[in-house]
Amino acid sequence: MEGINPGRIFVDEPVSPSTGMIWLGNNDGFIFFGNEENEKFNSEINQFIDEVIIPEAQKVNLKWFEGLGNHEKWNKTIEGVFEERKLGSWNQRVYTLQVADYQGNREPMLEKGYEIVKITGNLLMNHNSIRNFEFLQSKILEFWSSPEEFLDVGIGYCVLYKNEIVCICFSGFVVENVHCIDIETVEAHRGKNLARKITHSFVKECLANNMVPYWDCMEMNKASIAVAENVGFRNVFNYVGYEFLLG
Repeated sequence: MEGINPGRIFVDEPVSPSTGMIWLGNNDGFIFFGNEENEKFNSEINQFIDEVIIPEAQKVNLKWFEGLGNHEKWNKTIEGVFEERKLGSWNQRVYTLQVADYQGNREPMLEKGYEIVKITGNLLMNHNSIRNFEFLQSKILEFWSSPEEFLDVGIGYCVLYKNEIVCICFSGFVVENVHCIDIETVEAHRGKNLARKITHSFVKECLANNMVPYWDCMEMNKASIAVAENVGFRNVFNYVGYEFLLG
């Protein structure tokens, strides 16, 4: 627990926990950690979700429980504990990029009118010319307690077109020197290599400063995988995510 990104931690025993569950601060899921065979924790987690998690989730309009274990042995436990909840699952792929694998020669050119800008304090403070600044602000606040906290730890870039942010790539999570990428292109501007171009900007800064870019996406997201692999990211491991409807 790095104490960088916001979130809540629920454990079986506050002084010396052996099992617990993290609720990510951006409401992007739950992570089970520790001893997956903790019978007391496993027998009580469903009631805890019904009585504590669901009322809290309703406050933020969260309708789905999306969870995973921090190691593979959790898969069987999750499938057993939540078997009465119409449990669904999906496969997730994780990539990292090392200097030797970086494909800088594949960096595309931007079409006329597009401009890449680094996310800085000056950009966040002097944003009156950006017509959809709330897009950038809301994305950062999904992961960070404040823009200032993001600027202290993370890095990021955005693509501007006619004073609008049309693509963004930034550190969603940071653990030591590992920067987990969050990237999004506005639908009307997809298919123009913006995601590839902005990824190059992000990873070049990472590699120049001994930071490790980390790419985590669903196996079915072929477009995301294509961007990562084109830049040189290597698939280092995969895991299973689980989901069920809350309420």
